[in-house]
Amino acid sequence: MKKKILIITTGGTLACVKSDNGLQPGMSSEEILSYITDITEFYEVDFYELFQLDSANIHPENWEKMAQVIYEKYNDYDGIVIFHGTDTMAYTSSALAFMLQNIPIPVVLTGSQLSIANPLADAVENCRCAIHMAGSGAAGVFLAFDRKIMLGTRACKVRTRSFHAFESINYPYVGEVDSRGLEVYENRIPPLKGPCRLKNHLEKKIFLIKLVPGFDGRIFQMLHESGYKALIIEAFGMGGIPTMSPEVLDDLRDVIEKGMLVVVKSQCLYEGSNLSVYETGQEALKAGVLQGYDMSTEAIVTKLMWLLGQDLSRKETEEMFYKNLAGEIR
Repeated sequence: MKKKILIITTGGTLACVKSDNGLQPGMSSEEILSYITDITEFYEVDFYELFQLDSANIHPENWEKMAQVIYEKYNDYDGIVIFHGTDTMAYTSSALAFMLQNIPIPVVLTGSQLSIANPLADAVENCRCAIHMAGSGAAGVFLAFDRKIMLGTRACKVRTRSFHAFESINYPYVGEVDSRGLEVYENRIPPLKGPCRLKNHLEKKIFLIKLVPGFDGRIFQMLHESGYKALIIEAFGMGGIPTMSPEVLDDLRDVIEKGMLVVVKSQCLYEGSNLSVYETGQEALKAGVLQGYDMSTEAIVTKLMWLLGQDLSRKETEEMFYKNLAGEIR
């Protein structure tokens, strides 16, 4: 008996067609299907056209809708694939992993660097990998690209043109395609911890700053006055904040005392932060920041959106931030 797979389309480069204003999503499900019939014939496949968006235009409201649709339909399928643009796909995969914790089937996002209509495209191979992963039975949210499978909370787009566009940050691949076919490393996939419950309310007022030498901390006050609930700071090295200018730490401490959550992580993609090593990091900890450890920027942003969207106290939110909810932190 063939496994049932639902493919949700949201647009992206994979579905792009030429227009007077450049490439834009425009292919229907039927048109996409015509390129991948050699894959889909092994499964019973349904399509669900959700959006026709460049992923730069996908916002938290779209993630909430995606999670709602997946939750409503997952009991009817063995796996779900989401065709998505590459620019924000890592944010989407991470957000879905938090909103749909303990989902008991594979939910696999994929896309491509070229339209599926291009004869040189990577799209067909990525579709093949994602659909087979959706049929694997491995529970969770994943991202499939260039024959690699990553946890949804660990994926990051690191290249703009190469077919090897995504990497798994501070965590090994959970699956790969080679001459033996698809191999899934079950011991790397977080186990289910209970029933799946939809929790898809997100707080949108989150801001991300990357420090540069000479940074002025007055922006912290401006963000707080603008209603932002949380701030992620990509700091230097292991998480250093400038301490020679006392105003930076004073402004940081002040917005934290006023209720803003502040997370500090490294600007470096790999190996994570450790604010306890240097004075510049320890002073930030004394000011009340949380630290990102080995989490990716995408995971921190979407985790804060999700946590602040729940009805939690400040203490509960901080405690939950350090818990491993979907494989995002070790």
